[in-house]
Amino acid sequence: MSKAQEPGGGAEAAGVPSDTPALDVDALLDDPATRIVVCCGSGGVGKTTTAAALGVRAAERGRKVVVLTIDPARRLAQSMGIDALDNTPRQVKGVEGSGELHAMMLDMKRTFDEIVEAHADKERARAILDNPFYQSLSAGFAGTQEYMAMEKLGQLRSRDEWDLIVVDTPPSRSALDFLDAPKRLGSFLDGKFIRLLMAPAKVGGRAGMKFLNVGMSVMTGTLGKLLGGQFLGDVQTFVAAMDTMFGGFRTRADATYRLLQAPGTAFLVVAAPERDALREADFFVRRLAAERMPLAGLVLNRVHDSGARRLSAERARAAAENLEEARIVDQAPGNGVPGAAPRRPEATTAGPSGGPSPEAVEPSEHPGTAAVAGTAPGSSLGDVPEKPADAGQLVDAEQLTAGLLRLHADRMQVIARERRTRDRFTALHPEVPMAAVPALPGDVHDLAGLRAVGDRLAAGEDA
Repeated sequence: MSKAQEPGGGAEAAGVPSDTPALDVDALLDDPATRIVVCCGSGGVGKTTTAAALGVRAAERGRKVVVLTIDPARRLAQSMGIDALDNTPRQVKGVEGSGELHAMMLDMKRTFDEIVEAHADKERARAILDNPFYQSLSAGFAGTQEYMAMEKLGQLRSRDEWDLIVVDTPPSRSALDFLDAPKRLGSFLDGKFIRLLMAPAKVGGRAGMKFLNVGMSVMTGTLGKLLGGQFLGDVQTFVAAMDTMFGGFRTRADATYRLLQAPGTAFLVVAAPERDALREADFFVRRLAAERMPLAGLVLNRVHDSGARRLSAERARAAAENLEEARIVDQAPGNGVPGAAPRRPEATTAGPSGGPSPEAVEPSEHPGTAAVAGTAPGSSLGDVPEKPADAGQLVDAEQLTAGLLRLHADRMQVIARERRTRDRFTALHPEVPMAAVPALPGDVHDLAGLRAVGDRLAAGEDA
């Protein structure tokens, strides 16, 4: 748990509020009863990196893990030291400890092909795979990616080859698509429209077509004009070939839902401390509760913090303005106050080896310069071994300091905004455990980076 106040009365630290339960990531990963971890949330919040980091940490703590990602970017494969990820789990080298880590990237079309090949005889499977409508459906039909991700999850779980599966859900405009799309696709493939198109094939041959010709001709004529005769023919051929498989899509969708509701599954909602991301997280938490799916907690990524929290944005900006306007800075004799006596250089104090006393040294004509101890009377500045900084260098330092103060003020405003956004979420869901992951200075590009993210995840309750 984080503490609300820094020692000495400082500002509240960024991360997990003191009254919010901490998410114990290591306990979740170490529990042998945990067989599936699903990372979900809106796009661009670090789901893929979080899933990979969890996989690395679980493997290095002794578990045999497979990470299923849908992110098509090559950076995850490169960070794991793999040239490319595909639809086949590949072992990741360089993992420390007694466990194993495998990774794969969902190939949506290949997964659909595998379903066809597994549930149809060879001749019918070839007819389906070669059908133009099927090729369009398997490559980009709305909801296909989410459905196939769950199909692949079911396949991996049934193999029982890994004791932990970490799923990176597909990026989407709405986090709810992940739960809705499998049922939508199952309903489409098992719906009234498909059954209507299947009717001629079920009745059989020319007699069936003649029997249904009157009713079907009106519908097919209209659809043919809207969709094109060739397209409609492809759809009907596809439907006839898939006749024996349609019920299976709904059955598998239902089985996937039961798998996601099982006690061995844990959902982690991943978000960033931004309004839109936490709004999606709020919707997802509510939906998971409505569907009775086990929520382990919230991972809040890219949380900003500062080691100088006690210096507020207002004080930092005021100090920057003072520096820039030369009102309080010791920039000229008398600290910039007219009529004030100049400061005496402390560097001229006589030491044990002797040298001029402060009274024997005349004030310098150039602010910022000082007499050098041991300089002989009458010697020129050219005899001084090292030339002190001139006034221009002093001004440059002041400008740099003012710039840093303004950067700190901006950072403190970001921290305050993130805290307000976070607190709105925790007020709505005070029971949801949370881990806060500090923002990284750069992208994660190797196993060491994923390991560092895992360390931050595990220490998230103390962030």
